[in-house]
Amino acid sequence: MPKTMNAVSEKLPHLKTPLPGPEARRIVELDARYISPSYTRSYPLVARRAQGAIVEDVDGNRFLDFSAGIAVVAAGHCHPEIVEAIQRQAAELIHMSGTDFYYENMIELASKLEAITPGAGPKRTFFTNSGTEAIECALKLARWSTGRTHFIAFYNCFHGRTFGSLSLTSSKAVQRERMGPFLPGVVHAPYAYPYRCPMGAPPERCAEACLSQLENVILKTVVSPKDVAAIVVEPIQGEGGYVVPPKEFLQGLERLCRQHGILLVADEVQSGMGRTGRWWASEHFGITPDIVCTAKGIASGMPLGAVVARAEVMSWPPGAHASTFGGNPVCIAAALATMRLLENGLLENARKLGDYILGRLADWPQRHRLVGEVRGRGLMVGLELVRDKQSKERAAEERNAVVDAAFQRGLLILGCGPNTLRLMPPLVIDQEQADCALALLEESLTEVEKQ
Repeated sequence: MPKTMNAVSEKLPHLKTPLPGPEARRIVELDARYISPSYTRSYPLVARRAQGAIVEDVDGNRFLDFSAGIAVVAAGHCHPEIVEAIQRQAAELIHMSGTDFYYENMIELASKLEAITPGAGPKRTFFTNSGTEAIECALKLARWSTGRTHFIAFYNCFHGRTFGSLSLTSSKAVQRERMGPFLPGVVHAPYAYPYRCPMGAPPERCAEACLSQLENVILKTVVSPKDVAAIVVEPIQGEGGYVVPPKEFLQGLERLCRQHGILLVADEVQSGMGRTGRWWASEHFGITPDIVCTAKGIASGMPLGAVVARAEVMSWPPGAHASTFGGNPVCIAAALATMRLLENGLLENARKLGDYILGRLADWPQRHRLVGEVRGRGLMVGLELVRDKQSKERAAEERNAVVDAAFQRGLLILGCGPNTLRLMPPLVIDQEQADCALALLEESLTEVEKQ
């Protein structure tokens, strides 16, 4: 980085100009001229440099980052050990393409992924550049391995925006508008969302009701289980609203998969790599997927994704699938450094600080009229905002106003789903930063409630 931040004096937000500052305004105007308008920007942050959980903009304003580059910089921005690993690898080998040649650190990372993903026995890994590519790989692999054609995904889910993954995605209509036709053979089912169960069941019966709809209606009237290659599920829905399902729901899906020879694919792109205080969100629910897809936090900001599958599932022949850049040596070096940091304290920090934040937020539904529910695991925390506690009318505009009010105070957060706030900070945050973020968030929420 051009400038080193002082880790003590510069770990909290500090604003020097009204937002956006003059340089940020200039760049935002240029962006409107040259960059695709399809990007979703919640507020005019123009980043210049970052370290840990602090981002500095082009006008010298300092922000506390509780978005982590959309849950990507697991070890914080520009962690010195990751920077050093990237620099060392870039000086030795930047690219050869693992599709056609061999290099050792690709095997090293695959071996580590085999060890930490749920389930015993040998596994194999395919490396990609992103989460959506990981899902595309999993779809092809499931069809190849089973000889079946259909997939089951869930309402409110997000799996990516390329055509195969978009065929599964159903979180926002704008993501699919004017994009069809989609991949044939995708069927959507209700996801157990206890706070507002799609089947109209009370929270304690939501898992049972959603599983019954899948097993007794969809698999008997819409698609035969003999035609289903895979059930693709987020153990905790991300973009759809940080929805945490009951354990019984995911265990029920695994039961159906085992009963009918269907592969269970866990999309851990956002929820994996320590985000929930464990390596994988799947571990909280006691399930063992056949295929795990990961990306985002795996390399703390470098573009990398991975698909880890049981070896007998990933037994396709040479040429069946490949990627020129997937498993780039520099990205893998960043991932290996990230995993060392997770093993040496960041996993535990995510669990500890996540419990602390959820504990601090526990009474917000009683204290704040806009907060309907607080939910999450580890440092994957959602606050669903509603206009009325009884009707649960979604407070979408109010959610957006809170996001903007937090930005104006130096806190970077994002929304997910129609009306949920998500807290997904780097796993390096400390209690002082957590307290600061919650104080700024509460100020922002109170301001919007008064309006």
